[in-house]
Amino acid sequence: MIVDRPTRHAISPSTLRRLDIQEFDQVDPACLAPVAPWLRLTFALCAGLALVGTVLVSEALLLALAVIAFVGALSPTHPFDLIYNVVVRRFTRTAALPGRGAPTRFACGLGAGCLVAIAMLFRRGYATARRFVSGMAALVSATDICIPSLVYRLLFGWPTRRTPVVPEEVAR
Repeated sequence: MIVDRPTRHAISPSTLRRLDIQEFDQVDPACLAPVAPWLRLTFALCAGLALVGTVLVSEALLLALAVIAFVGALSPTHPFDLIYNVVVRRFTRTAALPGRGAPTRFACGLGAGCLVAIAMLFRRGYATARRFVSGMAALVSATDICIPSLVYRLLFGWPTRRTPVVPEEVAR
């Protein structure tokens, strides 16, 4: 069993705001900071597999990824989060990832729909659609900016702004 211990990890206000938009606004920043970079792993895996699927013009891989994204849309734990929770965190000695909120699950649902649409375009011979597929997941994995989560927030409301957290070392 891994025991959470105090860490010196910090999370920038801009990163925290982007994660709050994805509905991590109820997670304590001190708990979120050590795992925040690992929240991108799921999107990096999605982007990588989508890239492979599009380069190979593989309907099967894109449809399999669509199924994984659909499961991610239904559950607060994305299937790729399990890779971190079960394997990676044993080596990083960090806590499990917090559950994914409605904005991220909304993004997974949109991603699943896009992947199905691209696979169908491939079936009809439109291989040029491949340029679009990996872009969204790559953006989130590199920057924490999730455009579908922003759309969700535009439709259903924004999280309240957090009160800035001052680290104890700075407060003294």
